[in-house]
Amino acid sequence: MTDAQARGDKPDGPVIDVHGLNKHFGDKHVVKDLDMQVGRGEIYGFLGPNGSGKTTSIRMMCGLLTPDSGSGTCLGFDILKQSAEIKRHVGYMTQKFSYWDDLTIRENLDFIARMYEMRDRKQKVDKALADLGLASRAKQLTGSLSGGWKQRLALAACMLHEPRLLLLDEPTAGVDPTARRDFWEELHRLAAEGISVLVSTHYMDEAERCHKLAYIAYGSLLAQGTAQEIIDSQALHTWSLHGDNLVPLAEKLRHEAGVDQTVAFGNALHVSGKDADALEKTLKQIAQAQHLKLEPAETSLEDVFIYMMNQSTDNFAEPKP
Repeated sequence: MTDAQARGDKPDGPVIDVHGLNKHFGDKHVVKDLDMQVGRGEIYGFLGPNGSGKTTSIRMMCGLLTPDSGSGTCLGFDILKQSAEIKRHVGYMTQKFSYWDDLTIRENLDFIARMYEMRDRKQKVDKALADLGLASRAKQLTGSLSGGWKQRLALAACMLHEPRLLLLDEPTAGVDPTARRDFWEELHRLAAEGISVLVSTHYMDEAERCHKLAYIAYGSLLAQGTAQEIIDSQALHTWSLHGDNLVPLAEKLRHEAGVDQTVAFGNALHVSGKDADALEKTLKQIAQAQHLKLEPAETSLEDVFIYMMNQSTDNFAEPKP
């Protein structure tokens, strides 16, 4: 019997399968009845406002934090009873860079390999350096690295013990666009090899590169699926207005019939609403009266996420008297 068979890990089953997860911190209900499944080789994106429960959800799903209630498996292991086993097969990259500035890249990786008590430590470190393009900088002190190179080092450290699941908590925050692009190319290479990735992000371009997405606002899972499925689920109709004085116009439009949301995009104003006929009538009247250019627009993922966030209630907000 293989290790996978022993833990009930089916090759075609989900890597993460959790149901009804709840977590409180004091009197705050930070994650509410979370159900989620993540498939093998899938890049699953977590989005939501700060303090929405993304990190707490990720940690519970992978046995790194015990839920108050609920159940599930990660890599075939019970998240409540076998968290130690889960940790052996998961790579976790936190928001804060947590390696040693006064060690070289190689020394950092070698130290991590020692902690995992790896056999063939040098070969594993050499492979990590080569895979992440770090070999030429192996002797460079970590404290002198730019954000993008520190990011590569952190991912190399996560991959040293050959995990089958990566947990990445806003891994590209503060990293330049080129480094972000390279990082995501690496994630897709890993996913193609069958490694699953759970990643939280605030960037819409990154969200669109995920196979599936979950949107969490203030502890509640509001939507999940592919980017297009999430867009379709909200049934928003969107138009684009072009012209002058769009900022004061946005405020005025929020009180007009059929308008549920206005979002500025450069020199255009995206106006969205659920009632297609009322929205179109309102916008055509205003565009004609103010000599603005009006055209239909595709509802974007960002339009939808802003809409969902505006419909949500902050669970940390003080109750109104």
